Amino acid sequence: MNCSSCCAAATPSSPALLARPRGGLAASCSTTTANQKVLFLGSKQFPRITYSRASSRLSRREVIAFAGQQPWDIGRFVKTLYFFNGPPNLLKIVESIISSFTGPASSEVPKKMETSDVVLVTGATGGVGRRVVDVLQKKGVPVRVLARNVDKARSMLGPDVPLIIGDVTKEDTLDPKLFKGIKKVVNAVSVIVGPKEGDTPDRQKYKQGIKFFEPEIKGPSPEMVEYIGMQNLINAIKSSVGLSEGKLLFGFKGNLSGEIVWGALDDVVMGGVSESTFQILPTGSESSGPTGLFKGTVSTSNNGGFTSIRTKNFTVPEDLSAYDGIELRVNGDGRRYKLIIRTSYEWDTVGYTASFNTTKGGWQSVKVPFSSLKPVFRARTVTDAPPFDASNITSLQLMFSKFEYDGILNPTFTEGPFELPFSSIRAYINEPITPRFVYLLVFRFVHVSSAGVTRPERPGLDLSKQPPAVRLNKELGSILTFKLKGEDLIRESGIPYTIVRPCALTEEPAGADLMFDQGDNITGKISREEVARICVAALASPDAVGKTFEVKSTVPFSEPYVIDPANPPPEKDYEVYFKELKEGITGKEALEATPAQV
Repeated sequence: MNCSSCCAAATPSSPALLARPRGGLAASCSTTTANQKVLFLGSKQFPRITYSRASSRLSRREVIAFAGQQPWDIGRFVKTLYFFNGPPNLLKIVESIISSFTGPASSEVPKKMETSDVVLVTGATGGVGRRVVDVLQKKGVPVRVLARNVDKARSMLGPDVPLIIGDVTKEDTLDPKLFKGIKKVVNAVSVIVGPKEGDTPDRQKYKQGIKFFEPEIKGPSPEMVEYIGMQNLINAIKSSVGLSEGKLLFGFKGNLSGEIVWGALDDVVMGGVSESTFQILPTGSESSGPTGLFKGTVSTSNNGGFTSIRTKNFTVPEDLSAYDGIELRVNGDGRRYKLIIRTSYEWDTVGYTASFNTTKGGWQSVKVPFSSLKPVFRARTVTDAPPFDASNITSLQLMFSKFEYDGILNPTFTEGPFELPFSSIRAYINEPITPRFVYLLVFRFVHVSSAGVTRPERPGLDLSKQPPAVRLNKELGSILTFKLKGEDLIRESGIPYTIVRPCALTEEPAGADLMFDQGDNITGKISREEVARICVAALASPDAVGKTFEVKSTVPFSEPYVIDPANPPPEKDYEVYFKELKEGITGKEALEATPAQV
């Protein structure tokens, strides 16, 4: 029988289909016995595949390889393919195998992996919000805006600011997918208060302050905006924000271990004989609780040399864009492993990869920053791969391999058995190293509230000496009461936060001397521009996290504050103020105090 008839006789399930000529790969056939044919792939690097004419089904004994003459387990090969959602493109495998032996190593530097540093500003068409947008843009920080009215937002902010169209009072308009990539939020949403008699188109009466007009609520109620709106906003962003304790992807907390399905993915897919497995050890962790175990035996026979375990594709991609990397808790054995992260549902595709070392004889935490990931396909760097997208993670993989990347060998590789217990895999957040304007490091939620939120119900308080909003709290739909409830939602959410409580807002320029205080006791005024700068500074400050504070200018209400535009005051170092503040002080402590004499 000639070669063409031999190849034509291959069944669809036969690996002879791998021999389709492509890219210079030569296929030839040779007769072995009356009932057997052997397909050669033109190089001793490839498996020699023997099949029986008597049966179209291949058995393990009928698959022989050159390197070491080790039997290739085709049954395990087929199981592997179908475990991970079906087989990959077989031609692509052949091309990749050829290039791995004949192609030159990559000399081009791959694209740097980046994570998002977008700041979301809500209430951006208000007096404070639009100034926050302006401050961020001047600092070169990417901004996204949540707005109800497109035309109003465009007229105020310009055509280039990315918009999310939504209303915090309407949960169905806040699709969590729209908030992917957000690492920081400045929330300046506030219920609208205006004069009963109406206002000018540019709201001149409102800008003078509530003490100069008889106020009423315009639009949705304080409960809808300050409380329900806050609930809706937190729910929308919480799935994509970075919590300070990280996000557990694998571990034995509740039922989390059951949400990830691991399977072995070894060099059997390329003709090798290495074998690994994933197990759960009921008492294997450092606290004698359950832990995962990646174990196996690695061999270089048949040109193999790697074992791995990989998760099935996640039903819903993990959005880790608010985090900085992956942290593994492992019991090391002194070997060097790989973490591979994929952002595509394709089975046979680029994996964003980083190697990590372990120390023998003890539990340790290993951090793999997203910025260290390299786009790799079959141990070759892919220089034209898209940047790593942390908002669309579809699977994880742990690997022990003879190869690093581009022909470099793993210095810790040895053949034989190995074990790597790992008790958890979580996304982590870096803490800022420098205090000012480090926007890439940790999620922050900065909220603009109001001084006076604890005072309407405070025992013994002389309301006649309080600002109008405190005196008129009930008449204004319990505005301050619901602002306080909204604050409490933030404090209870687990999101790293800063709550700024400005005193009466003015249109004066920033630059006046300031007083920061806690406990909700001070009164006075402060520039909207100054509040915007404080909010932006708080985004980057570790000393502002978990703190609630009031702030005002030291300039009396009766004195206007002006500056010389040609010689403006220097911008303040707000870090000095943040460092003096304490966590846990809200002013609610006084609500349970013994009533004082008025």
